[in-house]
Parts: sequence; C-alpha cells; structure tokens
Amino acid sequence: MKKLYKSRTDRKINGVCGGIARYLDVDSTIVRVIFGIGILFGFAGLWAYLICLLIMPEEPIA
Repeated sequence: MKKLYKSRTDRKINGVCGGIARYLDVDSTIVRVIFGIGILFGFAGLWAYLICLLIMPEEPIA
C-alpha cells in the first residue's frame, strides 16, 4: 500500500508537492503549477498546501 509523505529529495520549500507528485506518479512541476494556480484563484491552493504541510509526515530515511 502506498503512503503519502513529504519528499526529502524533491523539495523546493518543504517537500509537499514532491511527495504528492511521487504518490500520484506525475512530475512534481505539474503539482507545483496546480498549487500556484490555486493560490492565484481564491487562495484554495495556499490553504491546501498549509494543511498538507502540517499533516503530512516526513519521508522515512531508507
């Protein structure tokens, strides 16, 4: 079963977008663009990012 973690390697700010991209098996740039668009249009992306930042655990060291 796949688990959602903040990425330790693919991170610009805190690894949230990199972790979501790895979980969904897509490029992290696409996830970052979607969050950016969400921030520009009604701040939904900002709230989603902040919630993920607080709730998502850090990726375990392998």
